[in-house]
Parts: sequence; structure tokens; C-alpha cells
Amino acid sequence: MAEVYPERKRQLQKLLDRLGLDAPASVKWGLLDVAMTHPTASATANYEQLEFIGDAVVRLFAAEWLWQDSATGRVGEWSAIRSVLVSDRTLAELAYLYGLERFLRVAPSAARDYKGQESRLADAFEAMVGALYLSTHDFSLIRPWLEPHFEKRAAAVRSDPAYQNYKAALQQWTQAHYQQLPEYRVHEAERPELSQDHLNPQRFIAEVWLLGEHLATGVGRSRKAAEKSAAEAAFLKLQAQPASLPKTEG
Repeated sequence: MAEVYPERKRQLQKLLDRLGLDAPASVKWGLLDVAMTHPTASATANYEQLEFIGDAVVRLFAAEWLWQDSATGRVGEWSAIRSVLVSDRTLAELAYLYGLERFLRVAPSAARDYKGQESRLADAFEAMVGALYLSTHDFSLIRPWLEPHFEKRAAAVRSDPAYQNYKAALQQWTQAHYQQLPEYRVHEAERPELSQDHLNPQRFIAEVWLLGEHLATGVGRSRKAAEKSAAEAAFLKLQAQPASLPKTEG
């Protein structure tokens, strides 16, 4: 690991100050320096490997926190919340909140790529988390500042069902278990069902299929809403009834 010069170390200390970490002796400055280096700034010592570690750390931290926060909750709800907590959008927002772009070494050409900013910030955030984790091999440098954000965002997910991205959770689950994407078949209802207020008929019916087997059906005012409804029903069914899983060949 290359030496971190005093000026760069002082700069990185300002980043830790923003996180509320006051000059922890356990921080490995060389790792943090690499975490804040974009591939365009260095072809060899950049954040790509630490991003790989950080991605797993963020997911594990989110899973552990959800388990401790609501040990009696449904796994389906946990997965939906975690998909929001670890999304590029959320991580990029947190990176922006802490001003990571001010500490990230990046070539001018990449810095001007505004379309790639969200992905760049999310990657840098994961790399930073990876560097902090590898400094101690636990969550001691991560929990104090990340947990409050997860608490706030999880509360938002629970209070607004629209945040619960069951389509993403179902896709992630089917890919992990079958290396397959779910298939949605949507058509208009011949006799639209009325919602509770009788003003918004459920005009579309969506079926979700996996490996040629029908998993669940959902209805909605739009194609997208019907797909979301079907995804939620399918995901919760698979979590609650493992015996209903499609059979793979062989």
C-alpha cells in the first residue's frame, strides 16, 4: 500500500470528521485513500476492489440491522426495505450528503460526466465502507453514522408502501435461486374491479411466471401497478411457502 502524504491524510481526516469519526487510530489511511480514487485517476490503485468489498458489507450491515430492529418482522418486508437501503440512489444520496465528491480523486473528463455521477458516488460510498470495514473487520467505524440513516429511510419505507420495491426484491431472489428473471404477463380486465373508493377501477391484471409456472396474480389501475401487485404476492408467497417453489430440471 502506497504511503499517504500528510496533506492527503489531512484531507481524508476532514471526510472522517463529516462522518463523526474523530481521528480513530484504527483507520487504515492507505485503504481510505484508495477508496477515494476513481479508476480514471489511477489504473492500478483505485476503488474498484474496495467497492466489491463495500457492496457486500453494506448489504450485510443492512440485513443485520433489520434483524435487530424488527426481529419479528416478515422476511419479505426486510428484503423490500433492504433493496431501498442498498440501492445506488440511496448510497449516492448519502455520498452527496457527506460531500464525498470533494475527496474523490477523479480525472477531469470523468468529473464532467454528470450522467454517471450517481453511479460514481454510489461506487465511492461502497468503497469507503469497504475501507472502513477492512480497517477493523467489524462495523465499529460504520455503525455510528450509517445506522441513523437506515433508521430514517426504513421508517419512510414502512410508512409508504410505494417505497417497497417488491419487483426488485423478487428479481433479486429469483436470480439468486434460479439465475432466471420472473416473467410478467399483463392484460386488460374485461370487467375492471373497483377499488375501495369506487373511483379507481383496477383495469389491468398481471400474472408473474417463473420457469413456466404461474406464481401469482395482481391487479392495478395501470400496467405498472398491476405488475407491482403481482410481484408482491409472488414474493411473499415464495417466502412463506418454500414448498411452492418451481422445480428445476435435473
